Formats: sequence, C-alpha cells, structure tokens
Amino acid sequence: FNRVNVDPLTENYAICFYLQYLVNWPEYCTVAESPSGQIMGYILGKSEGQGEEWHGHVTTLTVSSQFRRLGIAHTLMDQLEKISENQKCYFVDLFVRVSNSVAINMYKNFGYSISRQILEYYAGGNAPHSPPDEDAFDMRKALSRDPEGKTLIAKKKVIKTTELFSN
Repeated sequence: FNRVNVDPLTENYAICFYLQYLVNWPEYCTVAESPSGQIMGYILGKSEGQGEEWHGHVTTLTVSSQFRRLGIAHTLMDQLEKISENQKCYFVDLFVRVSNSVAINMYKNFGYSISRQILEYYAGGNAPHSPPDEDAFDMRKALSRDPEGKTLIAKKKVIKTTELFSN
C-alpha cells in the first residue's frame, strides 16, 4: 500500500487530470522512487502565462509521510525550478491553503514569499458538515529572468478565484 496520496493536505485529482499533465508538460512531472520501487513523492507542474507573467507553476507536490524530512520535497522543487529556468520563466508560483502553516514555512525556507491571497480557492464540499471553502496563498519565487523580483509583487493583494482566469 502506498501512502503518498493519503494525507488530508494532499489534493487528489481524477486520473484524466494527471494524464493531461503527463501529455502536455511531461518535463514538469517527476516521481521520487525509493530503491525498492516505492513512490516516495511526486511533483506536477507546468509553464504558463505571457510576457513577464510567463512562469512555472507547481500544481501539486506531495511526499509520503514516512519519507518526509529527507529533502525529497526540496529536490523535487529544485528540479521544477531548473526546468522553469530552461523554459525562460520569470518566476515559479504555487498555491497553498492558508491553514497549512507547515507547507507555508517549508516554501518560505525554499525562498518563496506570499504574493497574494486567493479567496475560496479550495472547495470545501457541498455535503452536510463539509468544511467551508478555504483561501489560498499564491507563493512565488523569482528566477534569473527577474533579478529585481518585480514579478513577486502582485497588483492586488487579495483576489477572487474567478480573477485568476480572467486575463
């Protein structure tokens, strides 16, 4: 049994979502595997945007609980950042639940900073007793194409989810 996706803070997606990433951005899809063949973690990402908004995006990063604190997340993030540099991106961004302080601190240690807050980005569910929707932080790290870090400064500090896709 592999525990890599059995974590309340790991977003799980339909198989077609994962396949879309493998087909469109295979260079951004990396699995960390133990010597015995067990999946220790993985990262999925993509490059997107236009002009100075051209960036790498971390869609999901997860490390199985028994393999945490071994540097696997850092290694996966480094690789995605290198791929984004090769794609001539200005920055890398990711979204993280505002309540996930462990991940927020980890990303800060990796050089990321909070750029803005996205209201109700994570759906809570429609069933009775489901948790409410939750906001996300958009965290960013400038790459070599942005030596002054201009892309880290958001035009608006708080946005609605619909504003992410209205450009």
